[in-house]
Amino acid sequence: MANGEHRHVWRIVLRNFINSLKPRNTQGKNIGKDYIGNVYYEIPADPSIGRRNPSRWYDPPKGLDFQEPIPAEWESWLRKRRQDPPTEEEIAKNLAIAEMKKVNAANIETKRLTDGGSLPAPAERGPQSYPTYSEFHGGDPNDKYKK
Repeated sequence: MANGEHRHVWRIVLRNFINSLKPRNTQGKNIGKDYIGNVYYEIPADPSIGRRNPSRWYDPPKGLDFQEPIPAEWESWLRKRRQDPPTEEEIAKNLAIAEMKKVNAANIETKRLTDGGSLPAPAERGPQSYPTYSEFHGGDPNDKYKK
């Protein structure tokens, strides 16, 4: 080591720390957009530079950060459970199925109420006392010692 090189180590450490706090300008490939308005991005894997797995993320629409869960198809793509992003047809089909389930549930509930059914009673909540057992009540607790 040349004389004086070791004195610059702290300068290098400080410069790297300050650079780590600066926002990075990563440009990902725009993959798609869902019906909520989230935009999905990916930086593909490139083993030649040491990136084994792709980086995937999404940006929610302005002012609506994390308002509702993202669609299951996109979530599985983000978590790398599937390789290819979902197609528009697949998303539309699953959205139609979800809407149909909501309509069917409302129809079943309406039919149940018109047939004389009533709403279920709400479960009791709040503080409750401990249960009482007959074998633990009555008598003197010191009786077993008086024999």
